[in-house]
Amino acid sequence: MKITAQDEYGLRILVRIAKCKVQTGLSIPQLSEMEGLSRPNVSKLTRILRVEGLINSTKGHVGGYVLARPAADITVNDALKALGGRLFDEDFCANHVGVLKLCTNSIDCSIRSLWSMVQSSIDTLLDKVTLADLSNSEKEAMFTFQGFLEKNAN
Repeated sequence: MKITAQDEYGLRILVRIAKCKVQTGLSIPQLSEMEGLSRPNVSKLTRILRVEGLINSTKGHVGGYVLARPAADITVNDALKALGGRLFDEDFCANHVGVLKLCTNSIDCSIRSLWSMVQSSIDTLLDKVTLADLSNSEKEAMFTFQGFLEKNAN
């Protein structure tokens, strides 16, 4: 599994907005400078996040971006689905048929079972991690994430 640049940068922008204490939020130039990303890239990502309902924009010369919901109500899974989709989705097999029009393993596929299980495991974890969790220090976040893993192990 690869995390794309769009996934990483979009999540970083969301966390940055979640940490912002200013009511008007953060502007594209501010986000660009804070995250070391180009303005066009930040503009593209904020558009995606706004269209997907994760952030709202305030207009005007002092306007910016704010979260559409509380940070504790936005999961990492919400963000990743908005930014790039899932590792494995229902269309995966249809999109990877090879030179034939139908996958040679469409009836009995152990690989599909594996990817479905992996996706389910990822979803279970990422549905628990919120922007509020990611707004904490790395040490606090690691403690929280270890707690999630320990609960799942039992």
